Amino acid sequence: MDVNLLPSELFIQAFLGLGSVLAAEVIRDGYHLAGHYWQPLQGFHNLHHKAYRRDLSMTSLEAYKKAQWSNDVPEAIAMVALTAAIAGLAQTCGLWLGMWAGCLYSLGFLIPAIARSQGFLLQTDLTHKPGDLVEIPSQWSVNRTYHWRHHFDQGNAYFCSTVPLVDKVLGTCLSLKGKVVGVTGASGALGQALVEELSAQGARVVAISTNADVRFKSGVDVLYWQIGGEAQLKASLEGMDILILNHGTNVYGDRSYAAVQKSFEVNAFSTLKLAELFLETVTKSSHRAIKELWVNTSEAEVNPAFSPLYELSKRTLGDLVTLRRLDAPCIIRKLVLGPFKSQLNPYGVMSARWVAWAIVALAKRDFRDVIVTINPITYIAFPLKELYQSLYFKLCTRKSKHQV
Repeated sequence: MDVNLLPSELFIQAFLGLGSVLAAEVIRDGYHLAGHYWQPLQGFHNLHHKAYRRDLSMTSLEAYKKAQWSNDVPEAIAMVALTAAIAGLAQTCGLWLGMWAGCLYSLGFLIPAIARSQGFLLQTDLTHKPGDLVEIPSQWSVNRTYHWRHHFDQGNAYFCSTVPLVDKVLGTCLSLKGKVVGVTGASGALGQALVEELSAQGARVVAISTNADVRFKSGVDVLYWQIGGEAQLKASLEGMDILILNHGTNVYGDRSYAAVQKSFEVNAFSTLKLAELFLETVTKSSHRAIKELWVNTSEAEVNPAFSPLYELSKRTLGDLVTLRRLDAPCIIRKLVLGPFKSQLNPYGVMSARWVAWAIVALAKRDFRDVIVTINPITYIAFPLKELYQSLYFKLCTRKSKHQV
């Protein structure tokens, strides 16, 4: 068999190898899903969950070894067997070299799993190392904090083991069931739509509004506040898992000093005060995994909104949120929204209900920049702007020793 490949053929084989590795991960995560939903495997997978305490330490070495033998070893065998079958079929088409990479990759899980089932090589169980969580959940790979949520936040989410591909497809990177979610600007069109959508996802929603006349459906808690009174909400913020900062104002063409003051106080400084108050509540190891801050910075970060003070205040907010993300103790998502019909924008072309649905759908797929707009330029311009701004801030600033 000729193994002297041309550069183009090597590229193809490398591409096929990467695909076979991803296929191995899909098989692994598919087996994990089956352990939750297919009765013959559920008992074995339950042993895996019972083997760990909340700090990811073992309940006992014997329970851990039994879980490895009953769950992790069969999972790795499935990976090896199916990737070998795929490679065998590919070999008949002359694609043998690259497609075996997935099988070799799978053996890298089977051998340590067998060793762990006998009490050896325990340090290879990377996502189950005991101790406090020191990182926020990773977006592109599964770290300890990401996987901790599967054990102790919501067992029917966060299924992935190494790369969160399956979770992104299924929308199981974030579970909202049972979460306490606060929404500011709750009396507005988007605020009300978010309250409904989050409630439908099983969240316990706290509507935070400056409008004492607004009414919400039963089951929704309501907090009333006024701009400048952010500190009064601190006790309530401590009990929230997710805070969505959605309030804002639009003075349109007014350029008076009073309009400048109002725009920045409502759109930027009030939001930042609430954001910092919420981030100060991240005090426990589990908070790094569960707590999240979502900030509606608007498409005005990169595109004109035909309201200069709205743009200026929202861009200021967006830049300061980017800066805060560098040292954030929990996930911070930006909501980068295009024109939707609301009290602030009666000419919006998107419906608030659809925007709320899209926000939640993208957040459940772990988009940290949740872009919902009809403007295709934003999908290119915003990530580039965010990358540049983040790098600039990282190079030219330093973390305060007193910062959370």
